[in-house]
Amino acid sequence: MSAATRTALALLRISGLNAGYGAHPVLRDVSLRIDLGEWYVLLGPNGSGKSTLLYCIAGLLRPRSGQIEIGGIALAAAAPEAKRLLGFACAPERLPGLLTGRQCLEVYAAAKGARRIDADVLELIEDLGVSALLDQYVDTYSLGSRQKLSVLQALLGAPRLIVLDEAFNGLDPASAARVKRYLQARVAAGDSAVLLATHALDIVERHADQVGLMMGGRLVRTWSAQQLQALRSAGETLEEILAGAAARAS
Repeated sequence: MSAATRTALALLRISGLNAGYGAHPVLRDVSLRIDLGEWYVLLGPNGSGKSTLLYCIAGLLRPRSGQIEIGGIALAAAAPEAKRLLGFACAPERLPGLLTGRQCLEVYAAAKGARRIDADVLELIEDLGVSALLDQYVDTYSLGSRQKLSVLQALLGAPRLIVLDEAFNGLDPASAARVKRYLQARVAAGDSAVLLATHALDIVERHADQVGLMMGGRLVRTWSAQQLQALRSAGETLEEILAGAAARAS
């Protein structure tokens, strides 16, 4: 498939996805599309399946059925090629504690085929105050520092699709704002798309191009930024919009 053909396709396309753990089903017939230059915010209560969906996209959990395509490449058929387009921020507790921060970044960069840490990521490392910690072992890091390192890993290798799970938990306000500016710049330039699972409604208000609501393992409603703005202009708050959709889906 040519590069031009892939560009015309969705960056992320999920069709009829079903997944779970053992005999316990979690995801039920989930389908969505994200294009390059979009910020997709995934909302839903705890246990609704948000993290499970992200694990499937990252190749950490094999779906029972359905298909995931990244840049037109089927993850099940060509995982290494598809994952080269992906940057995934693992949960902070999954970082290898016996490596230093620098070793974590170098190992991940090498896995993405990069010989060195990207210049823009180095700049972000400085801005987030992580430089002084890079030669310390990860198991000595605070939760906030681990969270920063996890996000930095996801940004290595200029990924087209950046997938983040509650990436701003534990970050101080200044660091959270800096990461949001970085992500928004990549989205606005058309260099990447962002898929973020979160409970933070300020990100919906300020950054989201699409918003999806998960309930009971299903993607029950999707809004564009324009649709949400129209509803808010009619007098509904964001909390009321989401609560109403959740009540109708339950």
